[in-house]
Amino acid sequence: MSVLENLSLDGKTAIVTGAAQGLGKQMATGLAEMGADVAIADINHEKATETAAELDGETDVVAVQVDVTDEASVEAMVESVTDELGPIDVLVNNAGVPGNAPAEEMSYELWRKVISVNLDGVFLCSKHVGQQMLDRGEGRIVNISSMSAIDVNVPQPQAGYNASKAGVSQLTKSMAVEWADRGVRVNAIAPGYMRTDLVDEVLAENPAMEETWLENTPMRRLGRPEELRDLVVYLASDASSFMTGSVVTMDGGYTSR
Repeated sequence: MSVLENLSLDGKTAIVTGAAQGLGKQMATGLAEMGADVAIADINHEKATETAAELDGETDVVAVQVDVTDEASVEAMVESVTDELGPIDVLVNNAGVPGNAPAEEMSYELWRKVISVNLDGVFLCSKHVGQQMLDRGEGRIVNISSMSAIDVNVPQPQAGYNASKAGVSQLTKSMAVEWADRGVRVNAIAPGYMRTDLVDEVLAENPAMEETWLENTPMRRLGRPEELRDLVVYLASDASSFMTGSVVTMDGGYTSR
């Protein structure tokens, strides 16, 4: 098969969590461009509906509300997407929250929120979508971890976030090993700092933070959302058919210093 044929997602059904905006929206856009029917899964149903309407074109794109920390909500998402689009071939676990606070000051409530969304959510979505994939003997899961799973990036204090993303990376490997001989591949991406509208708003108020980030990034720039989008497409497609249990770092060299 040609390279383009291997990258094609024609006839596939994909779910992207946290896809109503930002990086998740970019990922969903890439999957749709390569032929997949896509479910925009987000807790913000109004925004998810707007995004789905914007992307709906050559393929079917639907919005589904989900709270990834609630198992019943995740089960309902899987049932809804399957009814509307068909069996799920690709799951991208992108939903996540930051939660910066010094460890000695972080409330347990904030700690639990970060762990619940970033780690529990990946587990619950992977469990319930994975069950369907295992029954069919085929599927691809892409988890969004972070370079923060590898390195303690500064200057922001984010012990909870770092711990949650380290958990995502190890969960990815564990599921990959368990499911490798049953047709389900599980990989993760560990992005560095990405140039999004939300990040630009934060940096506009904290210019010194961007200086520190760039000083510690050998490529001296932030990543572009489309760069992450393209890697998600690769891991979701047959082009990566011999990959499972991998955590691919995309950080401009930050963790290689």
